[in-house]
Amino acid sequence: MSTVEINALFPDEQAATEALHKLQALRVVDVSGFHENGILTATIDEAVADRAMRLIEGIGGSITSELY
Repeated sequence: MSTVEINALFPDEQAATEALHKLQALRVVDVSGFHENGILTATIDEAVADRAMRLIEGIGGSITSELY
């Protein structure tokens, strides 16, 4: 399966950390970034990419880029 890389910006560290934990529940391939600055990069299986993007937006994050 192919993967999707999502870069997201959150209003604060708490929102980024919440997203990190929820993305891990979706079985992301990798999560990195500067959580304390509200920036997060997640590499996810394409099958759950839409759910991950909705999750990010639901927490208050904004998706800054997606690479397929």
